[in-house]
Amino acid sequence: MVPYDLGAWASELVSSSLVIALPVAILAGLVSFFSPCVVPLLPGYLSYATGLGAAEVVEGKGHRGRMLAGSLLFVLGFALVFVVTGAVAGGIGRTLLEWRDPISRVLGVVVIIVGAIFAGWIRIGQSDLRIHRIPAVGIAAAPLLGIVFGLGWTPCIGPTLTVVISLAWNEGSALRGAVLAFAYCLGLGLPFVVAALAFTRMTRVIGWMRNRRVALMRIGGVSMIIVGLLLVSGLWEWLMGYLRNLIAMFAPVI
Repeated sequence: MVPYDLGAWASELVSSSLVIALPVAILAGLVSFFSPCVVPLLPGYLSYATGLGAAEVVEGKGHRGRMLAGSLLFVLGFALVFVVTGAVAGGIGRTLLEWRDPISRVLGVVVIIVGAIFAGWIRIGQSDLRIHRIPAVGIAAAPLLGIVFGLGWTPCIGPTLTVVISLAWNEGSALRGAVLAFAYCLGLGLPFVVAALAFTRMTRVIGWMRNRRVALMRIGGVSMIIVGLLLVSGLWEWLMGYLRNLIAMFAPVI
């Protein structure tokens, strides 16, 4: 029974549009990490999650094991928030399959708008809600802090998160929606872990990103607009159908 269930899950994932949607979600996560509401406060986030002082984090003096554990637990905390959100969006999408086409087109318009917001062409939705004073209680509370920050980030990373949720809804499956949201969390969370282990080296990358922040925001916004146009025009569904047929042509060796 278990092998059958696992096989069914694997089949559902591979035969879906995730092949194209997953890279989009990972890119959205990376764009979110390098946004103005995350990168400038990176030392503070890592300090909260590890219980170390911000100076220790910046100078790379913290114990690597502690930094790794704290950052991973922190990432798992906000990943829980986003994965649940993706699963709910995918589940709702399944219940509304009858109206998938018109709703997908509406979501496409939304994605185009948030892409324009992210690119800076529409000056709304740029604010963020964050918890500014949280005691650095250390690793034990890192998952809870991740949940709190995941909820607090939502207004700031709304444009990128909206794209992922829209794609999760379009998947029409709670499982695929959760996997898609997890991919987003990988793009957002892995840089946290890298920064925790090698902050002094990461500062060079962060500095490079800051100097090119406007261009990167434009690229991210244009990418979202392209996805939105695909949804509005119906080409996304056509592309997914073509992909399913292509995958169906492959047969297992055994």
